[in-house]
Amino acid sequence: MRDYILSRCTQSRRLPCPAGPHFFLIGYVMTDWITIDGSAGEGGGQILRTSLALSLVTGRPFRIENIRARRRKPGLLRQHLTAVRAATAIAQARVSGGEIGSSALSFEPGDVRGGDYNLAVGTAGSATLVFQTILPALLVAREQSRVTLEGGTHNPGAPPFDFLARTFIPVLRRMGASVEVGLEAYGFYPAGGGRFTADIHPCSGLGEFVASTRGRAIVHARAVVASLPETIGKRELAVVRQCLGLDRSICGVETVNSSIGPGNVLMISIEGDTVSEVVTGFGVKGVTAEKVAGDACDEAARYLATDVAVGIHLADQLLIPMALGAGGSFRTLTPTAHTTTNAEVIRRFLDVPIAIDEESTGIVRVKVG
Repeated sequence: MRDYILSRCTQSRRLPCPAGPHFFLIGYVMTDWITIDGSAGEGGGQILRTSLALSLVTGRPFRIENIRARRRKPGLLRQHLTAVRAATAIAQARVSGGEIGSSALSFEPGDVRGGDYNLAVGTAGSATLVFQTILPALLVAREQSRVTLEGGTHNPGAPPFDFLARTFIPVLRRMGASVEVGLEAYGFYPAGGGRFTADIHPCSGLGEFVASTRGRAIVHARAVVASLPETIGKRELAVVRQCLGLDRSICGVETVNSSIGPGNVLMISIEGDTVSEVVTGFGVKGVTAEKVAGDACDEAARYLATDVAVGIHLADQLLIPMALGAGGSFRTLTPTAHTTTNAEVIRRFLDVPIAIDEESTGIVRVKVG
């Protein structure tokens, strides 16, 4: 059984969590706040989101300084503020510094409660990142939750909805979680306006996750174009077929007429025995369809050239559920700065070992717990 510290306790006592033994908390007299340097590591918004997620689950208050100090526009942006407000809503938290542009923030959570929540980013900022911030806490809430999120669903620099639905959430289900998501409207940068829902059931405990090799690799591709010529998607898929040797029958273009703004995303799906990866490329003004597809193919080819189970983006997102659950291990490619930074933030909240050991050139094994 893993023991966590619940800092809001006023005396030593055992605090059973509704999620079951893997989330059992041990409380001690402990009033110290955790101080987080938002400029450490990759220095982006993930440091704040991970801190919020773990504060909600453990009850430990924190103060973060130098928020997003390494970004072109430092401080809280709309999507980060939405994550703060979402975390505040589900735990009746006390917050100081929760304003646009703020470089420091203090967060003291209360009791997490499930229920129905409607969360709107208000811009094309990533709604999927807001969802990932509150998901761990809602998994351990006593009540079932239904969350509706509005904002960006497919935008650069964040996991698109399809990555959530086909890669991240299936792994959580394998670990014992019960989460269902549904896309209602696409939201592309810069217009936003996307919408998806998530139904989250209280979890009886997250089990161990172990994934060493990918096994099979069934590859197919889809290009989505919204309020743009269909030829853009066809050009992208032509590059994918040439680079990855795919048959035309497993490459398709989806045209979207319901989004409030134009957009384009290319998704290369790789179905393995334990994990299904989704590699994405986003259309950007001034960048050719061939360049977008070529970059996505390069990332997919790097993953396919090895037999590792977990891709570079899923690697950092798995650390939180594994650290809160029964741990485990997986093999992946050389970790990104997001992964190593996420590991460091987790260590500030949880007494859980996280080891990243190089097995061979470009391949590492990540062990949690």
